[in-house]
Amino acid sequence: MNVSHEVNLLLEEIQRLGNKNADGQTTVKFGVLFNDDRCANIFEALVGTLRAAKRKKFIAFEGELLLQGVHDDVDIILLQE
Repeated sequence: MNVSHEVNLLLEEIQRLGNKNADGQTTVKFGVLFNDDRCANIFEALVGTLRAAKRKKFIAFEGELLLQGVHDDVDIILLQE
């Protein structure tokens, strides 16, 4: 698995599904990303890809691990566009 490629695909999907916040950054709710059909087909391990992107400081979100249902309203913020 090519992690860099997966992270780049994730960043594209966040841009596609997200909206600009007051600071001009693109944000998307975890639930929107998780429940999107296109994302479901692209990412076998969405949570792992999110963690990798966070470690590389491409995105930010609260907490270490996001779980479907519990964290659906958590904002994922794109740090670099």
